[in-house]
Amino acid sequence: MTAQVTADYLTATLQSARQRTLELIDDLTDEQFVGPKLPIVNPMIWEIGHVAWFYEFFILREEYGHPPLLDRGDKLYDSIAIAHETRWDLPVYPLDEMKDYMARVHDTLIERLNDVLASERDSYLYQFTAFHEDMHDEAFTWARQTLAYPTPSFAPDGEVIPHEPFGGDLRGDAQIPGGTFSMGSFPDDPFVFDNEKWAHDVTVAPFAMARAPVTCGEYAEFVEDDGYETDSLWSEDGIRWRYGTGIRHPVYWMRDASGAWKVRLFDCWNDMQPDCPVVHVNWYEANAFCQWAGRRLPTEVEWEFAATMRPDGNGGLQRTAYPWGDEAPSADRLNMDGFGMGVAAVADYAGGDNAWGCRQMIGNVWEWTADTFKPFDGFAPDDYKEYSEPLFGHTKVLRGGSWVTRSRYVNGRYRNYFGPERRDIFAGFRSCAR
Repeated sequence: MTAQVTADYLTATLQSARQRTLELIDDLTDEQFVGPKLPIVNPMIWEIGHVAWFYEFFILREEYGHPPLLDRGDKLYDSIAIAHETRWDLPVYPLDEMKDYMARVHDTLIERLNDVLASERDSYLYQFTAFHEDMHDEAFTWARQTLAYPTPSFAPDGEVIPHEPFGGDLRGDAQIPGGTFSMGSFPDDPFVFDNEKWAHDVTVAPFAMARAPVTCGEYAEFVEDDGYETDSLWSEDGIRWRYGTGIRHPVYWMRDASGAWKVRLFDCWNDMQPDCPVVHVNWYEANAFCQWAGRRLPTEVEWEFAATMRPDGNGGLQRTAYPWGDEAPSADRLNMDGFGMGVAAVADYAGGDNAWGCRQMIGNVWEWTADTFKPFDGFAPDDYKEYSEPLFGHTKVLRGGSWVTRSRYVNGRYRNYFGPERRDIFAGFRSCAR
């Protein structure tokens, strides 16, 4: 079940998601709209059509029997039916027609919302499809990073409180007591993604988790200690990946004339910030660093325990939505929603600490865990049946969200998942003691 929300909230969410989409595409050239054929990005001219079609298909047509708003929509924009490598060659609609279609779908959706309180069904469908657009907006952002397009600009879509940076590193471990907790979501949680079904009791042994994600400065020590040339640190798959790519440092790093590291963000090369988390490293790289440091990646169970459990004041533990409790995300707690335009130092956002001093578990960088993405007992797909199920068994779980992820859909239970070779996403990691 999904908690009912107001029509005004759904309208504002749709408008916010669409504003971000337009901000990410409005400064692109015709050539950039198509882009090179790569396995990790989509042509943006295709992807914006898919986003609009997704709303139309799942809400207007499947749920309410509305006639199609686009003649060839199903043949062009169904991501399940259309192979990725063919999307550059499709006879897609030109940009002006696609923007008109996007607006017509958007307006039709909002016009449907007549009641003050939306139905439970609309509350689910409108949020899920808006979150789907949010996820594609993050993909648009990492595509711009991958292709070295200009830095985008995100205008506020609500109140944005300026962040006061603290700076510095945050070394050391938090001692997490462990215990038995309910992992996953309950039917009465406000919103549930299908791969969170259903909550089940898990017992976690005490463990020591790093207070902060691994920093660029720490990761540079691994690079400079021949970490990328030492096969014993890497898994067999990681060795094959490393030799296949010829990589010897993170993908967007390079040395300047003095030998110092530069890091690229969009089309700009900046001095490496040693106290910021390393980002754009994949699971193989994260795992190899942990081997070098004599540590390990947290399990998914450990990560969720640390992000959702707090002492209840009576000698037990209580479950909360976020590491800091149940209060909504705010500017003193996390770096999300894109307005900071990049990662922050790992000591920033002390207001987001969990009960034991782990910082930035939500926001800044997605965090790789040790585990392969698998269903919980009781899993069943929702309306979009391909959201999770095809990725089970061959992707790795990430948790927490990045600096550009929208805070409206991420909490301590949210599960993300990508192949272990993916380094284009805004991912870093934190480690645990062995």
